[in-house]
Amino acid sequence: MRYLLISLIMIVNSSLSFAGQAEDIAQEADKRVHGYGDSTANLKMTLISASNETSTRQLRVKSLDLGKDGDRSLLIFDTPKDVSGTALLSHTQATGDDLQWLFLPSLARVKQISGRNKSGPFMGSEFSFEDMVISYWQKYSYKLLKEEKCAANNNLMCFVLEKTPLDSNSGYSKQLVWIDKQDYLQHRIEFYDRKSSLAKVYTASDFKKFSANLWRPTTMLMVNQQTHRQTRLDWSDYQFKTGLSKDDFTENALKRQK
Repeated sequence: MRYLLISLIMIVNSSLSFAGQAEDIAQEADKRVHGYGDSTANLKMTLISASNETSTRQLRVKSLDLGKDGDRSLLIFDTPKDVSGTALLSHTQATGDDLQWLFLPSLARVKQISGRNKSGPFMGSEFSFEDMVISYWQKYSYKLLKEEKCAANNNLMCFVLEKTPLDSNSGYSKQLVWIDKQDYLQHRIEFYDRKSSLAKVYTASDFKKFSANLWRPTTMLMVNQQTHRQTRLDWSDYQFKTGLSKDDFTENALKRQK
């Protein structure tokens, strides 16, 4: 009985240690995308149909890191003409609900995206509204599943984490994330829908380093495993510390974007 009790204690302690390690890894990965101050960038979005037909959109992106007060981001469509002026404003927080508003110039109105609708597709892409924000590590629980070669880069070893959203409105039951052991960058994410079926696979590549702990991928690809549609995001012209403030990320500012 004594040995059985000792074994059970060791198993429990090992599980707690593994969970703690997974959370530590998630926090390190989080540091690579936050703490940037503010930034601007250009974005090319390419929609790819199941039959490989493509259409492209050009966007401008503004972001502001407010530390404990969360992130702000603003995405503005410039082309094509039928979506020009459409803009998405997001207020992301480490705790509590994220807030999003969509400005539709054709209707001259701002529409708030409810928590229940954030799992819907963003402007016909394979990215959902939920995917269009840099989420904080505090929004999930974690398990460290294994270590293996990174799915997108066989020259690197990756931790493979299972992360489960704490938000009941999330469109995902879980995500599997490949984070490299060298720089703690997220190379691949598998998204599982509410029925626990593999829904989408995201890969990031061509990472650029802007400071000691600040990295950004220049290419992101989201592949829908059920419809076989894809969306590729190509980022360029990153600028940091441009002088943006909270006033640039309000509903009134959203309406003024051109």
